Amino acid sequence: MTKDLTQLDILTALEPVAEANLNRHLSMAKEWHPHDYVPWGEGRNFAAMGGIDWEPGQSKLNEVAKAAMITNLLTEDNLPSYHREIAANFSQDGAWGTWVGRWTAEENRHGIVMRDYLVVTRGVDPVALEQARMIHMTQGAHAPADWGGFLVNVAYVTFQELATRVSHRNTGRVCDDPIADRMLQRIATDENLHMIFYRTLCGAALDLVPDQAMPAITEVLTNFEMPGAGMPNWRRNGVLMAKHGIYDLRQHLDEVVRPVLKQWNIFGRTDFGPRGEAAREELGAFLEKLEADVVRFEEQRDRMLARERQLAERRAVPVG
Repeated sequence: MTKDLTQLDILTALEPVAEANLNRHLSMAKEWHPHDYVPWGEGRNFAAMGGIDWEPGQSKLNEVAKAAMITNLLTEDNLPSYHREIAANFSQDGAWGTWVGRWTAEENRHGIVMRDYLVVTRGVDPVALEQARMIHMTQGAHAPADWGGFLVNVAYVTFQELATRVSHRNTGRVCDDPIADRMLQRIATDENLHMIFYRTLCGAALDLVPDQAMPAITEVLTNFEMPGAGMPNWRRNGVLMAKHGIYDLRQHLDEVVRPVLKQWNIFGRTDFGPRGEAAREELGAFLEKLEADVVRFEEQRDRMLARERQLAERRAVPVG
């Protein structure tokens, strides 16, 4: 029976892969600046500086866009919590440490530009947004059932970064504002590059220790939650986002989970022992159940949207 590698053994063995992919990332990441994506000319003072405080009529965003922007921003705002987890479970030396620092700096830009955009354009209530930020950051990140360890971490962030890319990109489309769409497309591009780094490292871990990595992947997917879980209005905003196609079960399965598993050739690999094979079988059964859940969700959503359209049509018919 082969002895499991320790976390230090895995990090040491994968450092050349981390260094090569850090260099790849740096060669592909384009420099950009948050101030270039904010319409500063729309800004004006709030009451504390002699202006007018926020009221709902000032926002140009629809309710779905508001919910998605707040959810995405609060997710980005919780960066210190994510940094602590990543730094503790990766190494802070060599290429690993350089990557963690670079990733943190790039993610920080996302929160900066989104907050500046929302405050300048008065897209959402800035007081409520700040109160929600305080609550969410105090709570910290919601992680998988067993967050500890490099393998669980690298599997989780692979799926999470791709999910975040999908959410940002689709949020841009519902904002009905070319500036917001451009900003969120820029953020989504960053998230995709981050996903590629983590996906590559998790794939390398699968090759190195398949019977250790496969259970970690299964654990992450069968307990998956976005890192914003638990923030104020999380359920309400999540329902709105799913209902209107920003991030729903179908997208999670078809645009996030399946493409990554296909990239790793999870169901075609022949290098698993009993432990890895058991985890793969568990994941296969979970995906079958998830597909059934997706179908049920889509049927319920279609019925709900149809009822809403019928109600709107009745209200639009003139009386008399």
